Amino acid sequence: MTDELVSRMVAYNAPDVRRINHALKVLAYARLIALGEGIGGDELAALEAAAVLHDIGIHEAERRHGSSAGHWQEREGPPIARAILAEVVAPTSIADRVCFLVGHHHSYAAIDGDDFRALVEADFVVNADEDQMGLTAIAATSRTVFRTRTGRTLLQTLYPEAFIEE
Repeated sequence: MTDELVSRMVAYNAPDVRRINHALKVLAYARLIALGEGIGGDELAALEAAAVLHDIGIHEAERRHGSSAGHWQEREGPPIARAILAEVVAPTSIADRVCFLVGHHHSYAAIDGDDFRALVEADFVVNADEDQMGLTAIAATSRTVFRTRTGRTLLQTLYPEAFIEE
C-alpha cells in the first residue's frame, strides 16, 4: 500500500518537488522511528500512509485560504487523503486513522499514540533541516515534544551541538 500511496502522492503534488521530497523524508524518518520503537502491523501501515499524506492538503489550503499554515493543512488534508486511500482500497480502520493523523499532525496536544508521536517527531526532524531551525529551538523541542528513545537519539545524532549543555 505504501508504494502505491507514494506514487499517488507524487502525481498529486507534481511538479512540486519540494513537497514530494518532504513527504518522502518524513516517511523514511517515521519508519526508522517506528521500527526502533517496535511499532508494527496496522499501526505501522497507518503511520507510513500518514507520513506520505500528512501535507497533502497544502496546495488546497493555499488555493482556498492563501496560506499553507498548519491549521489549514489539517482542515483541507483529510478529504484529499481519504480519496487517495479509497483509490488504493485501504482498510477503513487504517484510512480513518490516517485521516485523523493528517487532520491533527500540527496539533501536538492531540497526540494519542505511538504512531502519532513517530509522525510528529519525523516531521520535526525534516522541518529542522528544511527550515534551517536554530539549535536552541531544536533543543527546546527535543525536551517538549520528543518522547521516543529512537526519535531523541536521532535528533541528538543529527544535531549534537544542540545538546552539548544538556
